[in-house]
Amino acid sequence: MDQQCRWQPNPERTPEPPSNGGAPELPGWLAERMFDQRVVMLRGSLTGAVATQAAAALLTLDAMGAEPVQLHLACPDGDLAAAFAVIDAIDAMRSPVYAVVTSQVGGAAVAVLASADRRTAYPHARVRLTEPRAAGLTGTADEVAAAAGQHLRELEEVIVRVTDVTGQPRSRVEDDLSIGRNLTAAEARDYGLIQSVVGD
Repeated sequence: MDQQCRWQPNPERTPEPPSNGGAPELPGWLAERMFDQRVVMLRGSLTGAVATQAAAALLTLDAMGAEPVQLHLACPDGDLAAAFAVIDAIDAMRSPVYAVVTSQVGGAAVAVLASADRRTAYPHARVRLTEPRAAGLTGTADEVAAAAGQHLRELEEVIVRVTDVTGQPRSRVEDDLSIGRNLTAAEARDYGLIQSVVGD
């Protein structure tokens, strides 16, 4: 079972996300200290509810001051619509967002990484370029067709964002997303997805 992506807030300032068998919570004192240090964590599969709460945490920190916010990413997959909830918050912020890949990032979470103002990774982190999945499409044929069209438009934006930050040809980005290319931290740096590896 996929772990639900978790952000770790100051429990006295923001509500905790619901627990449904996802990643274990950090101790309260540590979550509070991290929030005070302007750190937001995303772990596990990126879902809509958690993305909304992470976006709220980012915007709350932005309202508290203009200093950089660190976004620690360890999301191997997730829904594309959920990723755009976080991306829209990042785009709206005056504070710069510094993303740090702490474990593995893949699928829709790559779009979140590409949206950050500065991007780094731990030496043993991994980035998996793969087409983000759409949330479950249900409804009438017209509703499913409209949702599929929206997904394709959002996928196009992911391709544009990755192409812009990496400088890679569009055709290469499309091919890599199609085949599910895995990158080490050093390879992600050479690709242009991150700017530096911690410790180098």
